[in-house]
Amino acid sequence: MGPLVAVDKAQCRIGGQALLTVEHFAIERGQHWCVFGRNGSGKTLLANLIAAKRRESSSYISYAANFDPALDLYSVSFEEQQRLWERDNRLDISEYNSDAQDKGTVVEELIRASRARQIQDDSLFARLIEQLALKGVLGKGIRFLSSGQMRKVLIARALYAYREGAVRLLILDDPLESIDRVSQEQIRNTIGASMDEGFSSLQLCRRAQDILPGVSHMALMRQDASGMGIVRQGSLDEVMGSAEYAQIESARAQVPERLSTLLPMDAGVRDDEELIRLENVTASYGDITVLTDVNWLMTSRDHVVIEGPNGCGKSTLLSLIDGENHKGYGQEVFLFSRLKGSGETIWETKKHFGVVSNELHNKYVKGWRVLDVVVSGFFDSVGLYDETGTAQIEEARAWVEALGLQPLEKNYYHEISFGQQRLILLARAMVKKPRILILDEPCVGLDDYHRQLILAMLDAIAQRGQTNILYVTHVPDEQPHCINQVLRFSKHSAGGYTVEQLPQGAA
Repeated sequence: MGPLVAVDKAQCRIGGQALLTVEHFAIERGQHWCVFGRNGSGKTLLANLIAAKRRESSSYISYAANFDPALDLYSVSFEEQQRLWERDNRLDISEYNSDAQDKGTVVEELIRASRARQIQDDSLFARLIEQLALKGVLGKGIRFLSSGQMRKVLIARALYAYREGAVRLLILDDPLESIDRVSQEQIRNTIGASMDEGFSSLQLCRRAQDILPGVSHMALMRQDASGMGIVRQGSLDEVMGSAEYAQIESARAQVPERLSTLLPMDAGVRDDEELIRLENVTASYGDITVLTDVNWLMTSRDHVVIEGPNGCGKSTLLSLIDGENHKGYGQEVFLFSRLKGSGETIWETKKHFGVVSNELHNKYVKGWRVLDVVVSGFFDSVGLYDETGTAQIEEARAWVEALGLQPLEKNYYHEISFGQQRLILLARAMVKKPRILILDEPCVGLDDYHRQLILAMLDAIAQRGQTNILYVTHVPDEQPHCINQVLRFSKHSAGGYTVEQLPQGAA
């Protein structure tokens, strides 16, 4: 019958520079592929070619007779999340409603809309909702979901899709990223149980531990001076046993020597300086309680990891602190021993914080070059609108170089890989040498090499004494060694979540 999708003699450029070359790659019906490689190796570009999202697709991609990529191909990715969130934000009419609220697209609508309306399947819908633990968010607007919750919704939408006589193709871009352990297991089990139900899959993956059960084949991708491409493909066991795979997996990152000049030691910081203090802080949206009776103290001795399941309010807590969320005003929120909202401007608050987060990542759209994004950190703006001095440009360049991304500084931010974008946001956060560095899942989208680099750099940053770390992660063994305090979320009897402050290593 021929392959479901085939790529032949493809050549595709990003921004007129990096070149992807693929001689031949095909997905047969019922096959489940893992496209494996480091950040910047071309995985997403290959997936976009296959998904008919590139103008070159019509020249290099062929599909089976009854396969329509517009109807039979579903993507689960950060880019798809961002696209749906942006669409809902554009259509937001809350300011015109009497209750000043607009849910936008709700979860149940998004999932059910993926299936032909005349062939609804309530039993399949109910099974997916139970397997992915989505019952509690069915009536919730998608722009109010956490990143992890949204990922599960996209998986449910893809597995619920149906078109008579067609075979679906699911493109899963690191579906276990930004997901708590329980949700990871739910996703693994749900996808594994559905692999015999008429679809093929293409998983984009950066880490061996995240390869999904049921994957049968692997395409290994690398980038070198000649460009990007597939260096080996075949059965999963064959490729994972190859010398090419071993070479990628054996690479180890080291902290760049340049970092010591970027962050000189600061002997003037007091050990007992109070940085953040919250007393009985709450937060709710409409009739939904998010945080209840939150009490927490962070001093200049502390580097803190925040732990909790998807949707518990971790991002809400961070926004109460750094000035983004108005609900932090009028409560006992103290920053640097000063009550928040006692005369300072939001920009005076922001100057103390560097931020890397999914929310910030989603705000950068087309039009900004990589160096502009880094320089914008001096002004706490999304994009660059202020006149920039030579010293600021040189500082930004030095951070880009320290992260090994100097060849990309003139590229457009939206043209580099998701993981490379994440690294650039770290450079943006650090150019102004913030007092507190807020890292909301900073390793999302990064391969093992760059995760090692980020964690090692964070330890070096903490050691210099100028910046304290506030770190959110779902992966217990993925945090810098400097962490000495745990802020753990748990459900409150009155609704929502509260936090418990513990020393690192506490059970």
